[in-house]
Amino acid sequence: MEQVQVRSLGARPTLKDLVEAYERRVIEDALRATQGNQRRAARALGVLPTTLHEKMKRLGLLHRAEPRALEASEPIALAG
Repeated sequence: MEQVQVRSLGARPTLKDLVEAYERRVIEDALRATQGNQRRAARALGVLPTTLHEKMKRLGLLHRAEPRALEASEPIALAG
């Protein structure tokens, strides 16, 4: 069995630490298998996409795309 890395202050991980580490690993594997497609990963895991999203949020697995800085030469479109 593969060793699971956990964040714990004590000498032994808590049940909560172990469950979170396991969930993180399973979700990461599902996302890798679906090339990051959260809907397909949720379907593969047997959960709703909203449930997967909430778990990812709780486990710190959501990564926002960093906004790209506008180049000085790029025009900015204004509505109106």
